[in-house]
Order: sequence, then structure tokens, then C-alpha cells
Amino acid sequence: MPDRPLAIVHLDLDAFFAAVEVLENPDLAGQPVLVGGRPEERGVVAAASYPARAFGVRSAMPMYRAVQLCPHAIIVPPRHSLYRDYSHRVMDILHQTSSLVEQVSIDEAYLDLTDEVAAWEEAVEIARRLQERVRDGVGLSASLGVATNKLVAKVASDHDKPGGLTVVRPGEEAAFLAPLPVRVLWGVGPVTARHLAEIGVTTVGELAQLPEQDLCTRFGRHGAEMARQARGIDHRPVITEHERKSVSQECTFAHDLRDPEALRRQLWRLSQGVARRLRQAEMVAGTVAIKLRYADFTTLTRQMSLAVPTDDERMIYRAALVLLRRAWQRDRPVRLLGVAGRHLTPPAGQLPLF
Repeated sequence: MPDRPLAIVHLDLDAFFAAVEVLENPDLAGQPVLVGGRPEERGVVAAASYPARAFGVRSAMPMYRAVQLCPHAIIVPPRHSLYRDYSHRVMDILHQTSSLVEQVSIDEAYLDLTDEVAAWEEAVEIARRLQERVRDGVGLSASLGVATNKLVAKVASDHDKPGGLTVVRPGEEAAFLAPLPVRVLWGVGPVTARHLAEIGVTTVGELAQLPEQDLCTRFGRHGAEMARQARGIDHRPVITEHERKSVSQECTFAHDLRDPEALRRQLWRLSQGVARRLRQAEMVAGTVAIKLRYADFTTLTRQMSLAVPTDDERMIYRAALVLLRRAWQRDRPVRLLGVAGRHLTPPAGQLPLF
């Protein structure tokens, strides 16, 4: 039925990396756990348990700052293969529930339950059972939002953390969003939020009161999108497959590097990692790119197209080395180096499935 409201669920695993570490080591339960690199090695926080968050620690924060805020934190190095295993277990549960699952990261996904239910309210009960299955079957806490579109479901899942289930029923979308800060909307970053604040707009409800034409005049096409979102409108479907556009690997060094040979060794190691990921994805890269960050945080990116797409680490390294020689100002200390393969395609002779 064309007028039937969609039933969309967004599931977000709470403090995922840290929660997995607690599962693997119950002695960490209730402790301020930080997953990430060491503070003396310029590490950043990949995940923080909720006891650590109580001290103001957040993901992507420099680890040295996190330790300043939470001196008794327990720092655990990340174990990405372990996290992928747990993620697969959770996603298997979601795929058993609906054929329309869109995994957007290792710890979150959308489900479209519209065709699974006869009445919209049944989606709420399915979401509740999903939450229980993830908790009882995998041992992880998840926060869920149930709504009529992806935008509102995503905001709803973040509304009551950890372990919440927030339901926004058909017709309640605009009222639910109205008191929230404009930053909850997609595409409203710090700069846009600042421009909106300059005209007295800080909440979604205040944004919804502005004429769409005024927003378009100020923000161009993005203004029309903001006007729709502020009214709780989002027509994007749940997409079950995403085209992978690039693979990359980068490293922030414990100490700035200025020795050419040391930089070449790092570049070779990163090129090997990119080649390995390409082979795992069964793709080849038509473009190689590097990312270079100096000690003062000035960041450069350079790329070059290849004559023949490849997943060979030697070809990737040779291209990356050319880019490094062109971009790097010799003797200027380098803080971070990265390599990426872009414009991905299946290897020659391998036809796409669809």
C-alpha cells in the first residue's frame, strides 16, 4: 500500500570495542576501559566504556587527554579481528530477522521491517526481541530506534543510551526532533550549526519554522535538505549493498620521522597492508593515493592513476613512493603517513555478479 508508513529500525551497539573487551575479560566490568593506542605513542581513543565516559572521555580523543581526564583508566590495545567476529554474530541475527539489512559500520545497521509486519506496532516488538537476542545470545548491549525513516530511527537510537529502545510513531517525527539541537541532522556540522546560531536557530524545531526558500538562499541545495529533515522527512531506502570505493591504511608515528629510509620502510609496510585488503575484497585499484601529515598538523593528499589496476604491493609501493618524493619537503618531520587504493574494480577476467 503506497500510504503505508515504513517500519525502520536502527541498531547501534553500545561502546562496542570496549564492551567486547569486557566480555573477553570480565575483570574489566565496571571499570573505565579505553580501547586505543598508548598516550606516549600519540594514540587516540577508539572506544570508551561508559564508566570512562563519565569522566568526559570520548571516541577520537587523543589518548593523552583521555588519561588526563581519567587517570585510572585501563588502556587496552584494539583487536579488530575479534571485533569483526562479534559484529558478524550480531549481523547474522539481524539477517535472520529481515532480508533488508543495511550495515553502515562495524557496530550499527538499519533494518526495514515494513514487509515483515502486518501492523506498524509489530515492528516495536520485533526490535525489542532483537535487543534481547543480541544481549542474551552475544552478550552485548544495543540501543535501538524505531521510526518511519532512517533519519529519525538513527536519532532515536542515540536518544536513550546505553540499552535504550526509543519509538517514534508515524506522525510524531517532527515533534520528536523539535527540541533537539540542529547537530542531530545529517550534514549539519559545526560550521553550519554556527551559521544557523547566528540567525537564532539552535534547535530542529526552530529550523523547521524557517521558510525553505530562505534556507535555500543561505545554504543552497543543502538548505532544502535541511528543511525536509527538520520536518522529519527522509525518503532514503535501506540499501542492502554498498559499493566499496577505496581501501586505505595509515599510521601515526610515536615520534616524528624525517629520515627518508624510515619513511620508505613505513610506506612499504602500508602498501603491503593496502594490497592485502584489496585481495581480501577481491578488488584492484586504479588509483594510488598517499596522505602526509607534518608535525604541525598540515596535511597533504596526493594521488596518481595507474596504467593497469592492481592489487600488487610492489606496484602500489612504487606509485606511493613517487607521490611521497613529489609531496614531502625533505627534513620536514612527518607525523602521519597513509596509503590508499581508489577507483576499485573487480580483477580483469572476473565479471561482477550483477
